[in-house]
Amino acid sequence: MRALVWNGPNLLNVETVPDPGIVNPRDVVVRTILSSVCGSDLHLVDGYVPAMKPGDILGHEFLGEVVEVGRAVRNLKKGDRVITISIIGCGECQYCRREEFNCCDNSNPKPSATEIAYGHGCTGIFGYSHAFGGYAGSHATYVRVPYADVNAFKVPEDIPDEKALFVSDAAPTGYFGADIADIEPGDTVAVWGCGGVGQMAIRSAYLLGAERVVAIDRFPERLRMAEEKGGAITLDYTRFDVHEALLELTGGRGPDRCIDCVGMEAHGTGIQDLYDRTKQQLRLHTERGTALRQAIRAVRKRGTVSVLGVYGGLMDKFPIGAIVNKALTVKSGQMPGQRYAPRLFEHIRRGELDPSCLLTHPMSLEDGPRGYALFKHKDQGCMRSVFRP
Repeated sequence: MRALVWNGPNLLNVETVPDPGIVNPRDVVVRTILSSVCGSDLHLVDGYVPAMKPGDILGHEFLGEVVEVGRAVRNLKKGDRVITISIIGCGECQYCRREEFNCCDNSNPKPSATEIAYGHGCTGIFGYSHAFGGYAGSHATYVRVPYADVNAFKVPEDIPDEKALFVSDAAPTGYFGADIADIEPGDTVAVWGCGGVGQMAIRSAYLLGAERVVAIDRFPERLRMAEEKGGAITLDYTRFDVHEALLELTGGRGPDRCIDCVGMEAHGTGIQDLYDRTKQQLRLHTERGTALRQAIRAVRKRGTVSVLGVYGGLMDKFPIGAIVNKALTVKSGQMPGQRYAPRLFEHIRRGELDPSCLLTHPMSLEDGPRGYALFKHKDQGCMRSVFRP
């Protein structure tokens, strides 16, 4: 089959690789119909995740057709159109039984790297390095899906591919971020980052009761989408002091909830951004923390900061004093999308959520390297490149 593989930092190629097959009884094999890029992929592409190996297949957000079914899978059959949650759960450990699939004990067969880095083994993730299981990603003709009875969801017949695709990752990630923010009716919510996850977090915040959402970014087309599709008030951080603007919008109080949808490669302005970039390039720390620091500083006292952006290691100048002295709650995590997929399909069917706006650049898998270049550099208004193998 054909697949988009990582061969080194910013070195991507489409190559012929072996087809996957059934390995365990709870596996299925899916023929990929659509596979999207994601902002967290850029951390891999740029070489910030050291557990990548040349030849690894990228991609974790996908929709496809079941073509092979393991003997223990009872809820799926050949020909089913499915999305697969990017964060893999086993369905049987103590975390999965509590619907905390993002903390699964069993889905990562190679947990030693995360045990060393984080103190415990972390869950498996499609196409996200050998630290998170070494699973082949979705930018390929076929994908093996482990624990498919838990992780693959049949798409309702009346939902088209373009709307269903992002229930694999972007939509549940944004929804999870709004959910763990503990939004209450009347709240003002600030969202850092207006990429795919940020757009879904904006819409989800309204679905969960927010009165106002403020969206922060610098790209005009993303801010425009946040305003026109999401109903957000927008802030271009290159034109405004984010902290002062948020205080002014909230009468000096600060947002009730803040959601960081940016992560380790945050962009900023001024001396702090230069400091972060220099230390990151010198490997003196791993994260550029502009968005997270701003969120912690801006949120009101006793507010909640929800962290969706991917962080991999250590950040300098972390504002722990603001967390303690303002009595903040900070919540984070990879998303347990298995918990949200049926709910998101219902929101889509009722016209309350339309993730298809994220699909701006459909293309062949053979154009994968170009698709990632467009996505990385935000060229041509690219929100998401989506490949059709």
